[in-house]
Amino acid sequence: MALKASQEDQALLLDLQAIDTKLAQLQHRAKSLPQHATLQQLAVENSELLVTLAEQKGVLEDARLELSRVESDVAVVEARITRDSARLQASSSVKDVAALEQELAALKKRQFDLEEIELSVMERVEEQGAVVGRQADQAGALQGRMADIEGERDEAMKAIDAERNNATANRLTIAGKVPADLLALYEKQRERYGTGASHLRGGVSSASGVKLNENDMVAIRNSAPDDVLMCPDSNAILVRTSESGL
Repeated sequence: MALKASQEDQALLLDLQAIDTKLAQLQHRAKSLPQHATLQQLAVENSELLVTLAEQKGVLEDARLELSRVESDVAVVEARITRDSARLQASSSVKDVAALEQELAALKKRQFDLEEIELSVMERVEEQGAVVGRQADQAGALQGRMADIEGERDEAMKAIDAERNNATANRLTIAGKVPADLLALYEKQRERYGTGASHLRGGVSSASGVKLNENDMVAIRNSAPDDVLMCPDSNAILVRTSESGL
């Protein structure tokens, strides 16, 4: 038996379809916010920057370890110079004095060489520290920008959620007025074909945007007002109103 419903009840489906269309548009807007793409791009840049920063920190740590080793070597040589200088002052043996003076000369040469190396490594540490500092600043600036964009995204989503909640509440109200069998058919067609109800306006189906042929229009004109008809092009429930051109 063909489904029947009053014209008033069928007209409610147009309001329901308008809300469902809006909900679909809101879902698309939520997924298509420009902040999503921007954040994805910045996340890649941030990941790459953090990898580079970690590598540069490793270079800095290696330089600091090298500096520590050189400083330790300098300290050892300085201690030996201090010890040999004290022995030289206390020694009365010509042979020992000559040996100590020779060793002190070698130690001072070693001290000079080590201090040159120490200075070079200190410069490297300073330069590498500056590199790490700049990259850390870049990472901080990038992460700050990401936080700002996340805030913009959240505000946009908040507005979309507010519209969605309002539309959902209105949908519940309207759906509650539609007879259960008519609503079930609407939901079935909407889930299967994407549109549940189509307004026949001037002989054109709003769901397909196609003007119905004359044979279809004749069949529609011959149908009872409470017959539930299907759009031949979109398979949505075809809702007739005073604008249908019948």
